[in-house]
Amino acid sequence: MRVRQVRMYAILLRAGMRGQMQYRANFALITIGGFAYQGVGLAFLWIVVARFGSLGGWSIADVALLYGMRLTSHGLWSVPSAQVLSIDIAIREGEFDRYLVRPVNPLIQLLTRSFPLQTISDLMGGVIVLIGAASAADIHWGPGNVGWLLAGLVGGALVEFAVYLAVSALSFRVVAARSPLLTVGSIMQSAGPYPLPIFPAAARAVLTFALPVAFIAYLPAAVLLHRTGEVPFASWLGYAAPAVGLLLAAISYRFWMRQLRQYASPGN
Repeated sequence: MRVRQVRMYAILLRAGMRGQMQYRANFALITIGGFAYQGVGLAFLWIVVARFGSLGGWSIADVALLYGMRLTSHGLWSVPSAQVLSIDIAIREGEFDRYLVRPVNPLIQLLTRSFPLQTISDLMGGVIVLIGAASAADIHWGPGNVGWLLAGLVGGALVEFAVYLAVSALSFRVVAARSPLLTVGSIMQSAGPYPLPIFPAAARAVLTFALPVAFIAYLPAAVLLHRTGEVPFASWLGYAAPAVGLLLAAISYRFWMRQLRQYASPGN
């Protein structure tokens, strides 16, 4: 049954992508806009680091690597799963009612309701920045570091997916749950590209244990750059980042399915 569900998810996602790609001009404009938006964010970081020489002891190349990992992980989760952010729309318009009478997992139907083209530019931009930063950073790219980079990227994507999935589950109890999703997204986007030690102690605790932004890019990057000694709380957290992603994704999925039992149709 699980294999069939995964196959169904892949088929629906591919069909949505093909449908959206029919509008090539729209895709080109969205991609260019996405590159411009991400370029502004990277330029801001570049100016800050260039002005002060470093950011918490991180050089321009190190910060660019962190930014590239953060953006790539974001793209890896958002390309297949960004529609979880539209759960309030699906519920409010009565669309979610149809998900419950079809022989397919409701979450799969939600994630494949349409394909978000803008996520492709996030992934492409992240990969481009990551390749450039990886060549400039002081890292020996042997099989071990390459494998860790890939594990960190996937783990970071799972952490971000888990956070959004858990917050989206609030929509089954409160239909107007858009505000928490936007707030969480704003915090993750604002804090994700920065080294954790530059934040106050209270913020470091929140970004590690309450809203685990540190596990998305900072902790895997600290391992690559041999900076685990500066990791707040415990240096082993850096090595645990990919496993934390798997654990949080599993917990969030179970939480989402439990909250689904509380769903009540809006009646429209």
